Amino acid sequence: MEHITLLIGIVIVTALVFDFTNGFHDTANAMATTISTGALKPKAAVAMSAALNLLGAFLSVEVAKTISGGIIDETAGIRPEVIFAGLVGAIIWNLVTWLAGLPSSSSHALFGGLIGATLVSVGASGVHGGAVVMKVLIPAVAAPIVAGLASMAATRLTYRLARNRAEEDTAKGYRAGQIASAALVSLAHGTNDAQKTMGVITLALITGGVVAPHADPPLWVIASAGLAIALGTYLGGWRIIRTMGKGITDIQPPQGFAAQTGAAATILASSHLGFALSTTQVCSGSVMGSGLGRKGGVVRWSTAGRMVVAWGLTLPAAGLVAAGAALLADQGDWGIAAVAVLALAVCGAIWAASRRKPVDHTNVNEGPAAEPAGVVTAALQAVSPPPAGPVGPVPATAEAVEATIPAPAMADAPLADPVGAAPVIADPVTAEPVAAHPHETHRTKRRAKAGSAAG
Repeated sequence: MEHITLLIGIVIVTALVFDFTNGFHDTANAMATTISTGALKPKAAVAMSAALNLLGAFLSVEVAKTISGGIIDETAGIRPEVIFAGLVGAIIWNLVTWLAGLPSSSSHALFGGLIGATLVSVGASGVHGGAVVMKVLIPAVAAPIVAGLASMAATRLTYRLARNRAEEDTAKGYRAGQIASAALVSLAHGTNDAQKTMGVITLALITGGVVAPHADPPLWVIASAGLAIALGTYLGGWRIIRTMGKGITDIQPPQGFAAQTGAAATILASSHLGFALSTTQVCSGSVMGSGLGRKGGVVRWSTAGRMVVAWGLTLPAAGLVAAGAALLADQGDWGIAAVAVLALAVCGAIWAASRRKPVDHTNVNEGPAAEPAGVVTAALQAVSPPPAGPVGPVPATAEAVEATIPAPAMADAPLADPVGAAPVIADPVTAEPVAAHPHETHRTKRRAKAGSAAG
């Protein structure tokens, strides 16, 4: 029993490490658009998200029940070693995709790890195939599509409602709306994702005989899972925030507000139904929908394509890593120790690689290097060109300034030297253009008035 207790302790610590990686891996879900549009400063955004993730962990346990007794058969001989191996697979995949800046699903990494380890150690009888299809695979396909369509419709509606209002009149309202919707997404993320770790810890306690089968997560499990995901959220997954906020589309405040509202509604509904939804896929789908919702279709499909490939690889990749870890862990104590050492070595190597080009709150908004829009986006823009006027603040250019000045006004306006020389004005007597010294401006005006009075 002492060995089992020690092993369960190792599993609990590993589960909390996964929860921590889930926090910084998924911070972008709630805060990427808010940070990219400047509605909140980066550090303030992640601090607010962390607090609401912690609060959300206490709101429901339906998703935790799906993990602990829905996908894996807790009575099929699942041992703590199996759960440990599954968590190792999920953690390593989370860190690999974080290093690449790809917003893959932490939820599917966890599911893939648990399924891969269970198949190796117990067999197909340890996995509830129907639950995997109904509560994992179908939501994985449907959720980003539903969230994307909702976000696209909300974006178009938002622009339509504000089409006759000046940007400065709506800026404050959109900023407040973005902050409120980001807070709602953070709360929903805590409600959904923190519960996955609660479910894993509860499953470990059940397999060790500490709690009864089908039991709810104890309060200390809920609190520890909420704290772990909140700490990870506060540290911020800046690489993925950069991809979500700048790499998929050029987010403007109306789009950010629409994307976050659609994502929050989808996640909260799934939590209520007990679907262990991928918040990453929901929020990514919402961001893509908001890009399509704005006239011009500015989604960068090459980045979106890489994300979809990562989504498809997450379940099998995490499952393969976990299966290898389970084979080694089944060899006994030395096998478990070997898995732990190898996992630490891989995680350390990934962290060292990330230090070569660090991304943090100081450079998160510098954007991934400007990526070409691609053939699909260019075709969409040819059919439906972007709006003529800028939606957000853009650097002024000579061409942009001239385009905003009516032709008659430009004909009578004084000319300006582009390198900052003295303005050119018309002599009031000869009507010839002359360069005026800055101190001569008032005198020239007085002479013009005098000549006009004399005539």
